[in-house]
Amino acid sequence: MNIEINEPKITIETALEHGISSDEWEKIKIHLGRTPNFTELGIFSAMWNEHCSYKSSKIHLKRFPTKSDRVLQGPGENAGVIDLGDNIGVAFKMESHNHPSYIEPFQGAATGVGGILRDIFTMGARPIVLLDSLHFGDINHEKTKFLSSSVVSGISSYGNCIGVPTIGGETKFHSSYNGNILVNVMCAGLLPCDKIFRGNASGLGNPIIYVGAKTGRDGIHGASMASSGFEDSTTEQRPTVQVGDPFKEKLLLEACLELMNSDAIIGIQDMGAAGLTSSSVEMASRSGTGILLELDGVPCREIGMNPYEMMLSESQERMLLVAKKGKEKVVHDIFKKWDLETQIIGQVTDDQRLKIIFDNQEVTNLPIDFLTDEAPIYNREMSKTKVLEPADPIDKLDENESAEKSLLALLSHPNHGDKKPIWEQYDHMVQTNTVIKPGEDASVTRIKGSKKALAFTVDSNARYCKLNPYNGALYTIIESARNLSCKGAEPIALTNCLNFGNPENPEIMREFSNVVDGMSKACRELEIPVVSGNVSLYNETHGNDIYPTPVIGMVGLIENHLLTVPQGFRNLDDKIFLLSPKDEIPLPNNTPHELAWIKTGYEGGVPPISNISSARSVNTVCREAVINKVINSSHDLGEGGLAVALAESSISSSSSSLGSIIRLPKSCTGRIDSILFGETCSRIIVSLDSKNVSKLHKIAEENEVLTTEIGIVGEKYTIYSDGNSPLIDFEIEKIAHVWENSLKGFF
Repeated sequence: MNIEINEPKITIETALEHGISSDEWEKIKIHLGRTPNFTELGIFSAMWNEHCSYKSSKIHLKRFPTKSDRVLQGPGENAGVIDLGDNIGVAFKMESHNHPSYIEPFQGAATGVGGILRDIFTMGARPIVLLDSLHFGDINHEKTKFLSSSVVSGISSYGNCIGVPTIGGETKFHSSYNGNILVNVMCAGLLPCDKIFRGNASGLGNPIIYVGAKTGRDGIHGASMASSGFEDSTTEQRPTVQVGDPFKEKLLLEACLELMNSDAIIGIQDMGAAGLTSSSVEMASRSGTGILLELDGVPCREIGMNPYEMMLSESQERMLLVAKKGKEKVVHDIFKKWDLETQIIGQVTDDQRLKIIFDNQEVTNLPIDFLTDEAPIYNREMSKTKVLEPADPIDKLDENESAEKSLLALLSHPNHGDKKPIWEQYDHMVQTNTVIKPGEDASVTRIKGSKKALAFTVDSNARYCKLNPYNGALYTIIESARNLSCKGAEPIALTNCLNFGNPENPEIMREFSNVVDGMSKACRELEIPVVSGNVSLYNETHGNDIYPTPVIGMVGLIENHLLTVPQGFRNLDDKIFLLSPKDEIPLPNNTPHELAWIKTGYEGGVPPISNISSARSVNTVCREAVINKVINSSHDLGEGGLAVALAESSISSSSSSLGSIIRLPKSCTGRIDSILFGETCSRIIVSLDSKNVSKLHKIAEENEVLTTEIGIVGEKYTIYSDGNSPLIDFEIEKIAHVWENSLKGFF
């Protein structure tokens, strides 16, 4: 072919442009004993950036608990895997696609879905559900409507086309994300426990096979771009955003799963961030082997692509396989059946090096361990933990403001209103396994061929984490576990996406470290391992960092899919009880953070602090009450407190005429807005038939949990304190109308 490889002269300036620091540059030259060429510099840029190397976060992530009796695969692979019993495993993971989604929201979000799907079926699992966590700027910001509607369209387009239901998630709006939105996507899939595939490259001489779509110039430097903040116009960065093809991905999914039943492959790896570079290097690193790539064989859809472009392209719907020698035809025939490319582009070696040949020239010769195990690890400077001012947001609120006005303000806000305009764009019923649809504490999907079901929830609370990173993170874990317990599910494991600003800022690293500590504390005490996840740093624009936003994706197991309950009330005259820790007042005079922010914009004070053991006990009672058919509905008390939880249970009831008639206990003292809208960590409202009250009391007593009767299911939404004059008195249609129109015309 004799293509001349015209590479620029490599200088320190070139390295800096690739995100390589001056210290890293010197380290590379000393280790190699020479200056790297342009292709090699690109490889270092990809493997040593934050997105791939976790160089600022790795030392902190080691503090997570990652093991349990159910864990089959923890962090370090494409996804974590949990044993559900009966040789059924669930693989799941969450990833971010924040920067691409801000630059090109439709494709950024769509390819985020495509990428997380590949992480799952690369493990040998058939994807069964998708969830997402979306954080947009202030609802009135000039870019918010365009970004949010385009992101949702991108998610729905890709997920609907490939036939995987999006069954849950969260969508929040806050000015912290005006210049840097967050798009986190979670996927889970099922597989036999004895057929887990991993990204290995073992067996001297085994062929390395490229499969899937052709390579183009889209997505080059995508991983590097995700490891830096935004400065000026994003238009020039659009070529770094990948372009997805969900129909090609569907073919790739089916071809890979068929191949995995053929005994023809040793390992498989998605060409995701950093494309061919990361997939080949990571496979070799896991196996302690080397890789020889011959790039002349790489299928390209653009003319004249050079090694640098081929190695760094992040074109979608591609996989790298290591096949068993002599099984090449099996691979080829299966992928030909699905009308997909296959090409042998190299082989496994035993020299622990990455060697690349192009046009009969060796263009790369690098040690694998230097790209991976010896990549820089930074113990970044951290500021001292801040001591929060005790100022309570309640002081910003008018004590005489009517409770009715406060409730309507919360229900009409986009963060609390009806998300149906979003999730109705998603096909949440495809595969016909969805038991609890989007919009509840957690979503539930049954496992075909089994009585079992899985519950999923995605949760975050950035404002709490900004006020107190440790307690905010701890709260988020507890909330996720509570959401699953409301469905009768046992929390068994979690994935996460840790979204933060610039790690070179000591305050950001202090927030990051404290969040990890809070998460670790909660996970250990609740016995919930972290089996996969993602870190997204440099979420900033012009030096303005986002709020610390750890997103938790938690999975719960239900042994019988028939034993779950909705959050909405089901029967007129059912008793309504509040479950709460025995050592706390059922309805304490607590801070209404959400109400204060929505009404005044104030974001101060101390977030709720919980006793983890007490929270676990409340979750246990709710879970056992569901499993034993004691209760008919359950719903956690989160942001907005009791009044919002009751409203949501009324609006989502089985009949539009079912509400709640509540009389506050005499033990309630203090400001009404604190009692009705105050936020704590460990409360759940349940409804049940009067004949089951004694059963609920028994379960609660055994677990040292307080049960407080607060009312009945009625035909209106009414809350009384002392006397006969209600604090709140609404027809259900009134609050439903306000809630349902909170995002009208936005999506």
